[in-house]
Amino acid sequence: MNASAIESLLRNADPLISDALNRALDEKEISVSEATRLFYAKGLDFHLVGMVADELRKRRVGDIVTYVINRNINFTNVCIKQCGFCAFSRDFREEEGYFLPTDEIVRRAKEARTLGATEVCVQAGLPPDMDANTYENICRAIKGQVGDIHIHGFSPEEVLYGATRSSVSIKEYLLRLKDAGVNSLPGTAAEILDQTMRDKISPGRISVNKWIEVIKTAHKIGIPSTSTIMFGHLESPEDRAKHMALIRDIQKETGGFTEFVPLNFIHTEAPMYKENLHHNIKNGADGPDVLLMHAVSRIMFNNYINNIQTSWVKEGAGMAQLVLSWGANDFGGTLINESISTAAGAEHGQLLKPKDIRQLIRQTGRIPAQRTTSYKIIKTFASDEGTDPLDEVQNISQFGSYHELIKLDGYRYKRNRRS
Repeated sequence: MNASAIESLLRNADPLISDALNRALDEKEISVSEATRLFYAKGLDFHLVGMVADELRKRRVGDIVTYVINRNINFTNVCIKQCGFCAFSRDFREEEGYFLPTDEIVRRAKEARTLGATEVCVQAGLPPDMDANTYENICRAIKGQVGDIHIHGFSPEEVLYGATRSSVSIKEYLLRLKDAGVNSLPGTAAEILDQTMRDKISPGRISVNKWIEVIKTAHKIGIPSTSTIMFGHLESPEDRAKHMALIRDIQKETGGFTEFVPLNFIHTEAPMYKENLHHNIKNGADGPDVLLMHAVSRIMFNNYINNIQTSWVKEGAGMAQLVLSWGANDFGGTLINESISTAAGAEHGQLLKPKDIRQLIRQTGRIPAQRTTSYKIIKTFASDEGTDPLDEVQNISQFGSYHELIKLDGYRYKRNRRS
């Protein structure tokens, strides 16, 4: 449906919603209050939000849907934090704590590169008594063996932890990571960028102000990052809108965000849900809310962040496909070793092969394209030609799984372990 047809339908919409959507179609910013109102859209208004988001997506990025071949390397699950939404982490005294040695981390990176990966995403827990040089040592070891792979590594929480343990400023520590080989940061540890909300769901986690400091500093020294939101738990629509407005303001200042990724709360094993720690906690966002989250993201970030990513790990393949008609234009990565969502109870697997991603994209009538982490197109697949080395893997159990890893004696965490 073209813009003029949408504008015609908007005449029958709720005036507050039609005003906001018309502003978006005119390439103007919508406010926090306008974005908040969109989350309450029902009936025709609901579908119009999706139509406008899809129209803006077409204008901004066309019909290409991108993906990246990557591997997650979550090298330890031992963490000093006790976040209410995290089922991945373990206390250092627990039997299921693990820590991958550096040679195993490098082996995984080398294997990923052999299978066509252009990126490794390196994130983990925050182990007590961690050597101050751990993150740098991991990066130098990976780059020493796989020099051309992109290291998408270390959330703002990890950057702050590394800087603290190194007794240096955030800027100095980020410069060290850059020198060691970090190419971009995951914009995780954001959850909801509202301190009152963070104090409920993750007391003691990186503060909003420190998260902003890490991200802005990284951008200003030439390290780009992604941006995220975790939704579907205790937050209100206004909390979501304020979160996105903050991300938008940072982008206006730095231009360093490559994408925005809405991440649905996986409740099944989350401590704050299992133990009913909060009144009215939700078990994740439902289908219509997922669609609105992605659509409002596209509308809110129009002109500032081109790429809205859908998470097949959180939503499953079918919903991830549907979201492509509600403003999203990126299908994320192959992942190979997804652990964090899996630990929380996600049931959509730890790996999606490139050929399967391409098929899912084609089924929506869009054109798949492999990209780099920075969204440079490597190859566009106008037809179903060719395969990737990862497509040829028959037994994906060779990559292991989180549930297997936490049972392996060889990788048991030992306090004061050095990497």
